Amino acid sequence: MKLFFREQIGLIVLYILNFVVLFTIYFVFNGFSDLDNTLYFIFLSSFLLVTYLIIKYLNDKKIYFALKTKPDDFNNVLGIFGTSEFGKDLNRFVNDLYGIYQYKVHSYVRKQNEHLNFINQWVHQMKTPLSVIKLILQENEDEPYVLEIKEETEKLERGLNIALYNARLDTFEHDFNVIDLNLKELTNEVVNSLKRYFIKNLIYPKLNINENLSVKSDRKWIKFILEQLVINAVKYSLNKGKYVKINAYRDKGTMILEVADEGVGIPKKDLKRVIEPFYTGENGRKFGESTGMGLYLVNEVCKKLNHDISVDSEEGVGTKVKIVFKNFKLYNEVN
Repeated sequence: MKLFFREQIGLIVLYILNFVVLFTIYFVFNGFSDLDNTLYFIFLSSFLLVTYLIIKYLNDKKIYFALKTKPDDFNNVLGIFGTSEFGKDLNRFVNDLYGIYQYKVHSYVRKQNEHLNFINQWVHQMKTPLSVIKLILQENEDEPYVLEIKEETEKLERGLNIALYNARLDTFEHDFNVIDLNLKELTNEVVNSLKRYFIKNLIYPKLNINENLSVKSDRKWIKFILEQLVINAVKYSLNKGKYVKINAYRDKGTMILEVADEGVGIPKKDLKRVIEPFYTGENGRKFGESTGMGLYLVNEVCKKLNHDISVDSEEGVGTKVKIVFKNFKLYNEVN
C-alpha cells in the first residue's frame, strides 16, 4: 500500500492543486450559489479521485505485492506481476531478462568446464614426465645432485596435486566415496610419504592416535587434508628439532583430529583470513613457497564432507588445526 501511494503521490498532489485552483476561481466569481453546491463540488471531486485510486490499486495490487516480496528463486518471479496490462508487460520484461541470464550462465559454465578440463589434462600430462624423472633418479641415487632434484620434484608434485584437487572441487559429488577409515593407519601413511620433508627440516612427528579409532569419510580427500596440514606444520616450525604432534580424541560425541606445531604461529590480523583463497599473510611472505591455497582447500573439502574445522594459533608458540568428525567408532566396540 505504501509503495502504491508513493507512486501515485504526484497525481494526488496535482489533483489537489487543480481542485484548489478551480475552487478558488468559482468562489471568487460567486460560482457557488449556496453551501450545498460547494459541498457537492467537493464531494464529486474527492469521489472521482478516490474511485480512480481504488480501481488502480485493485488492478495493480499484485505488482505492488510482488515488488515488496523478496524472491528466493528466480523461477518464482516468472508471472508474479499478475494479469493487468502493466503486469503483463512486466512479466514479459522479466522473462526476457531470465532468458539473458540463462544464456550468460550457460556461457560461463561452459567456459569454466573448458578451463577445468584443461587444468585436469595439464596436470595429468605433467605427472607423466614427473614419473619419468623419478625413475631416472632412482637409477642414479649415488649421484650428489640426486637428493636436491628429488626435493624439487616432490615440491612440484605437491603443487600439481593442489591444482588437481582445486579443479575437482566443483565436481566433488562425483569424486568421493565415504567408508570407514582407520585414523592411525591413514596418518602413518601420510607421515611416511612426507618423511623426506621431515628429515630435511629436522622436524619430528609425534602421533597419539588410538589404533582402533575409525571415522566415516573419504580416504583420498582426508589424506589430502592431512598432507596439507602436516606440510604447513613442518613449513612454519620455528626451529629445528621441534615436533609436529598429530592427536585424535573424542570430545562431546565427536572425534577430533588435531595437527599441532611448535612454529611461528599466525598473527591475529591474519587468523580470520587464512582460509581465504590465495591469501598468504605475513608468514607466507616471510617463508616463501606459499600459494595461499592449502588451508582454503582444506576448509572447502571439510565443508563438502560435513566435517568442521577450527584454527587456533599464538605467535611464537604454534598453531593447532582441528578437524571435527561427527561420525566415528572404535573397532573394539563394534567387532
